[in-house]
Amino acid sequence: MRNVSEVIEQYLKSILQLSDEGVVDIQRNDLADQFECVPSQINYVISTRFTLEKGYIVESKRGGGGYIRIQKIELNAHGSVLDLIFKTICSQIDQGTSEGLLYQLEESGYITTREAAMMRAAISRDVLQLKLPLRDEIRAKILKAMLISLLSK
Repeated sequence: MRNVSEVIEQYLKSILQLSDEGVVDIQRNDLADQFECVPSQINYVISTRFTLEKGYIVESKRGGGGYIRIQKIELNAHGSVLDLIFKTICSQIDQGTSEGLLYQLEESGYITTREAAMMRAAISRDVLQLKLPLRDEIRAKILKAMLISLLSK
């Protein structure tokens, strides 16, 4: 059985897909009531599963009538994908950010699940057993080279 976080994530992704603009406004307390969980569970899901690295912009307005707005960033053009790669992967990239980028590219259909899995394996901290910041520098070079090679078809 899936846990509550996964259910909430899938629910939010499904209403984002139904949205014409790729934007959804939610009331945290209403969503918590709907899923019979505490509001901090909603915060956890949004802060860990709807990050910029994974292709989402999250904005919140506090106070009476406050909301949380989640917007999916669409990668429409091949050029914007390469821009994303070069902006995300500078001279260094940590494992969490690199996994988020791969997730976003996979979700958008630019790389396959198999390609993403192979890249995750190659840039894992378990494979790159080096001290920081050298590990993040090598990860950036490997990831950038693999993505440019794959996306320059």
